Amino acid sequence: MGGADEQGGASMNNLLLELFVEELPPKSLLKLGQAFADGIAKGLQDNGLLQPHSQTQMFATPRRLAVHITQVADKAATQHVTQKLMPVSVGLDAQGQATPALLKKLQSMGLGAEAVGQLHQKTDGKAETLFVDQQVEGQTLTHALQAALLHTLDKLPIAKTMTYQLMADTAMPGWDSVSFVRPAHGLVALHGDQVVPISVLGLHAGHVTHGHRFEAKVSPVVLKHADAYADTLLQDGAVIASFEARRDSIAQQLQAAAQRIGSGVAAIHDPELLDEVTALVERPHVLVCQFDQAFLDVPQECLILTMKANQKYFPLLDASGKLTHRFLVVSNISPADPSAVIGGNERVVRPRLADAQFFFNQDRKKTLASRVEGLGKVVYHNKLGTQGERTERVRLLANRIGDRLPQATDAAFRAAVDTAARLAKTDLLTDMVGEFPELQGTMGAYYARHDGLGEEIAQAIEDHYKPRFAGDELPRNPVGLVVALADKLETLVGMFGIGNLPTGDKDPFALRRHALGVVRMLSDGDVDLHLDDLLAQCEAVFGDKIEPVAQVLTAFIHDRMAVSLRDQSYSAQEVDAVLALNPQRLGDVRQRLLAVRAFAALPESAALAAANKRIGNVLKKAGDVAPHVNPALFKEAAETQLHQTMQQLLPTSLAQFEAGDYTASLQTLAALRQPVDAYFDGVMVNAEDPALRLNRQGLLKSLHVAMNRVADLSRLSA
Repeated sequence: MGGADEQGGASMNNLLLELFVEELPPKSLLKLGQAFADGIAKGLQDNGLLQPHSQTQMFATPRRLAVHITQVADKAATQHVTQKLMPVSVGLDAQGQATPALLKKLQSMGLGAEAVGQLHQKTDGKAETLFVDQQVEGQTLTHALQAALLHTLDKLPIAKTMTYQLMADTAMPGWDSVSFVRPAHGLVALHGDQVVPISVLGLHAGHVTHGHRFEAKVSPVVLKHADAYADTLLQDGAVIASFEARRDSIAQQLQAAAQRIGSGVAAIHDPELLDEVTALVERPHVLVCQFDQAFLDVPQECLILTMKANQKYFPLLDASGKLTHRFLVVSNISPADPSAVIGGNERVVRPRLADAQFFFNQDRKKTLASRVEGLGKVVYHNKLGTQGERTERVRLLANRIGDRLPQATDAAFRAAVDTAARLAKTDLLTDMVGEFPELQGTMGAYYARHDGLGEEIAQAIEDHYKPRFAGDELPRNPVGLVVALADKLETLVGMFGIGNLPTGDKDPFALRRHALGVVRMLSDGDVDLHLDDLLAQCEAVFGDKIEPVAQVLTAFIHDRMAVSLRDQSYSAQEVDAVLALNPQRLGDVRQRLLAVRAFAALPESAALAAANKRIGNVLKKAGDVAPHVNPALFKEAAETQLHQTMQQLLPTSLAQFEAGDYTASLQTLAALRQPVDAYFDGVMVNAEDPALRLNRQGLLKSLHVAMNRVADLSRLSA
């Protein structure tokens, strides 16, 4: 990709831009690197300096943001531009002479009065408007890159900046201090082998950068050409500049190290941890460490979280998914004798694991039941009371939900629901969850088993937070499903009831996620529960603490369901048709969607959907119409024919609907197309005779009700 070429008078070459800084925030590095590369490329593209086939490569290490772009011109082509000036009535007087306003506008564009003769007119909307043609000189790479860099740095997704002083001997005029995410110490800008003279953050661009803090062969590292960036940094600076290449290297080393330990052994899969570790090292070197096997008596979730969150280690699991006493460390140095590095990491992790062991042993000295009273001392929300009050609401709601399930006749099931709901939040008071909030529910399950409460209750306590995210599994047993449903509904109704609704991208109480969880449990959990009844029961357990929310919350839950269904390949038209009926049994929604899809494939569907829409409009204007018909009042053959066809088809369609065969119910209605078309061709619905008009409206009302049991078919009308 290396050589320069000439195209249209401009010199083409590849560009390298690097900003060298102190250690960047590891969790933000990938996002910062991508934003830096995208911003520079867009700035050059907008100024006409890139080619259609130009390619952009992002580089990001703990101490640098860089981008390499192919086929960049050193100057953009001159462009022919037609610029709108002002309406003719403003720019020219009655004699056709230029007004002061026009002359001032031309002057601001660098044009004199002689340019008036070069203007042309054309209609712009309703008014005649003056335009001028100009030859605009293309931007130089220096000017465009300078502007793109300033704009890109200003728009980087930085949560918090640092303000720092520049050294007196390096500060540019007017630059005493600057603000950036981390102090910047170097700027490289190469177009081929030529330095592009730009500056930023008190730095002048050059061709020198820096390599690894400890393992670089030379310092500083001299870059001779834009295309030599990655290779030179690797060979002279001991740095893998590409974030992607570094991540791949770590993944391969992790896999190889695990395989050397034993068959089936694998490092824990955690893409976020892999990205974070990639952002912490410049040249990764994976080492195998171990800890005392006695720590394996502690729940492996605790040990795994301790190693991942605190030390950025990769725990190793055996073929059955059980934690081993070995773990992998990604080091930023590659010593000939790694024993000191290995020993240091093993010494560091030991007290962390010992803390987890201590917390686990201490927590088991108290039962979960003994912690219930303590929930009354923990504030949940100043308007909704304590965690103890919240637990009682969830418990009461869970019992009411359980009473509506077929298992309600089983006393053991009802007792398990009550116990699980009462104890679900008690692990919040344990030392382990206090140290690692991510383990709430998980630790409750361990302590429930230790208390002898049985697997069903233990699973329910762990699972009542599920589903935690899109694609997460549902609770594993009916007790867990009931408690999880009660917990999420209590949160939704409570927060909506005091006005804490999500706004824009802000959702501090994760209400969208809770709503989607309710949708999944009601639609995928195979439970015959109705949303309106659940919300009414939930509102009741709050008493006068909240305002009524059922209507707005139903709409919110349906909206989350609509988003989810559209993500599952159902069309917006299909989803709108089904959800327009405000269905309360969410478990039926997918069957209705499939029925609508099958109906839409029928040749009669378009005409019936259009007719349904027309019927809806007629009835909307008619007001409150009862679905009552008196055949004795029929005057036209078409209304008799339609009524007779309805008499034949509607009972069958209704029976199919009540049996849950929504597809057959809609397909039965397809035979109505011909008599419906004939009805609208030959019958005046809004007849002058009130009795005749009301009878015809009643016939349409009966038809409308029958056609829209499964979905609002008018939504299928184009």
